Amino acid sequence: MEKLIDQIKQGKVWSIPGGIHPPGQKLQSTTHAIARLPLPDKLVVSLKQHIGANGKLIVEKGQQVLKGQALTKPSGNWSVPVHAPTSGLISDICPMPSAHPSALPELSVIIEPDGEDKWCELHPVSDAKTLSHDELVDIIHQSGIAGMGGAGFPTYVKADTRKAIEFLIVNAVECEPYITADDMLMREHADGIIAGIELMQQLLNPQLTIIGIEDNKPDAIAAMKQAAQHNDSIIVQTVPTVYPSGGEKQLIKLLTGKEVPSGSIPADIGMLVQNVGTLFAVNQAVNEGKPLIERVVTVTGNTIHKQGNVWALLGTEIKHLLDCQGFSPVPQQRVVMGGPMMGFTLPTVRIGVVKTTNCILAPDHQELAEPGDEKACIRCSACADACPASLLPQQLQWFAKSKEYDKLNEHNLFDCIECGACAYVCPSEIPLVQYYRVAKAEIKEQQAEQIKAERAKERFEARKERLEREQEERQNRHKRKPAAKSDGEKQKVADALARVKAKSDDKDSKSAVAAAIARAKAKKQGAELEPDNSEVAKERAARKEQARKYKEQKAQEQGEESVDKDDKKSAVAAAIARAKAKKAAQTAEENPEADTAPKDDKKAAVAAAIARAKAKKAAQATENQTEAEEEATPVDDKKAAVAAAIARAKAKKAAQAAENQTEAEEDSAPVDDKKAAVAAAIARAKAKKAAKEQAQSDDSSQQLDDSSDEANS
Repeated sequence: MEKLIDQIKQGKVWSIPGGIHPPGQKLQSTTHAIARLPLPDKLVVSLKQHIGANGKLIVEKGQQVLKGQALTKPSGNWSVPVHAPTSGLISDICPMPSAHPSALPELSVIIEPDGEDKWCELHPVSDAKTLSHDELVDIIHQSGIAGMGGAGFPTYVKADTRKAIEFLIVNAVECEPYITADDMLMREHADGIIAGIELMQQLLNPQLTIIGIEDNKPDAIAAMKQAAQHNDSIIVQTVPTVYPSGGEKQLIKLLTGKEVPSGSIPADIGMLVQNVGTLFAVNQAVNEGKPLIERVVTVTGNTIHKQGNVWALLGTEIKHLLDCQGFSPVPQQRVVMGGPMMGFTLPTVRIGVVKTTNCILAPDHQELAEPGDEKACIRCSACADACPASLLPQQLQWFAKSKEYDKLNEHNLFDCIECGACAYVCPSEIPLVQYYRVAKAEIKEQQAEQIKAERAKERFEARKERLEREQEERQNRHKRKPAAKSDGEKQKVADALARVKAKSDDKDSKSAVAAAIARAKAKKQGAELEPDNSEVAKERAARKEQARKYKEQKAQEQGEESVDKDDKKSAVAAAIARAKAKKAAQTAEENPEADTAPKDDKKAAVAAAIARAKAKKAAQATENQTEAEEEATPVDDKKAAVAAAIARAKAKKAAQAAENQTEAEEDSAPVDDKKAAVAAAIARAKAKKAAKEQAQSDDSSQQLDDSSDEANS
């Protein structure tokens, strides 16, 4: 480290990769001192003038404000307030076009100056060395100071870093063409800048402070050396004029030879960089008590008659600056906020000055020509040679066009400082920086959506856990908890249980004694008396009688069911035979020609006779069986007699029906012998089946009688 410090004090400067040498065009705006402009008709103070969250609005429409009065208060991460640039009336609070290439509306406070320019109460610090670290950081924070070199990073965040800082780098390079705001500020207010550096040294306690200035600013170099000659820890270092040597990482490489790793910040390697305009604002905030309400702005270009630098109140419309400096627009006039390399064309001049506005460029068509149409890349590698961050601009452009965000991150897109050197040297006039800006915005939006989704998931899970916890608490709250008993109540319960137990033990002992006595008496009586089993015999006989009656009843029910089934089947068979005979008769009537056919009456007559004989035989067998049953059945068996009578009646009825059917068939025998034969066969089969079923019924009746006889005996 000591060797490095010695090299720096000896004036050694390291080199950086890439870089270009565009025309400086700085002399036009350095011939006159910084001017003061008259108050504008209105001030459009945007609430978004820095990186981070907007402050919380603490004023309202129609309110009278004083110069330096806070319009917002810090709210959220990296939030700094904004202040009223002059005294006047708040005429409106509404969205207005922002100082951005898109000019998207941002909430703004519109102030109508009252012309008095009256300050609010200020609180300057007489001796800053008596302030603690936190008190000094708080003053910088409440003064609304943000990086004035173009990034707009809140200064209090850098000042409050807890990392060890070895080198404090003061960026006074101002390498972009046309811009001379820092140059003129150093020429006229070098003492104020050195005072701001000393305040930052008090906060950071660095080993060495290095002020880097390009060698094309001899007056500024002389003024800064003169102001810093009393402080040995401050070194004014001259660096060669090359664009973009004013980049944060590039300046660190130039002055110390160290490189900031990709994805890291200078504080990670013990470095901290501040702009000269920011340090001057820190001095005013602490030593004079003034918040950041104005800044130096370069107004230049061939359409401006009085090119130079002015103190512009924040919120002053760009139109007011141009008009005060003698603006003569040309057809299709372009007005650029910033320099020709990193600036952007304004969509309207009704946009207010913000904390990061360092230049307003109004060129004519010869001075800054319109870019031509984009042509195909010829792979000349000029862009890669000019890139100060050692990136591959051509490759990044391909990935940006195809929206391959993962590959853009792999190729370190966010190391690009958007200096425009690649686009400046491109012979195909490809707007490379525009591709990078769009890709960065899309990646940031994608990351923000992912973070938003993760936070929503966390909120959902937290809500789910809370609801489950509340439900469990409600369930536990509804459960009745037994009231806690006092020691006296517990003793009473124990005494009662003891008494019950003693009583039960006494009763058990008495019962055991009584049982023993009873057993002794029974044993003595058993020795004297013989057992009497008459009651047991009576109960056994009663059970047998009950079983016999149950069997008789069950047998009768089975007999009735079998008879009913046989009767139904016989009736169905007879009905079928009658229907077939009737159908055959109708057929004979409808076909009178069949009379000429030969009549074979013998077969039909024989069949009918056989059927009648079988039916009569079945009926006679049934009658004989019934008479035998009546003779063998005892008189008191009424149910069996009734069942037998019913069976005989049904059998006789079936036989009579069969005989009638046979006679009908003989009388109306059809001419067709085949049909008659079929009918006769069916009748014989049915009669045979009926006789068989009747025989089965007789067997069951005989079994029933036998069981009755056994029961009677």
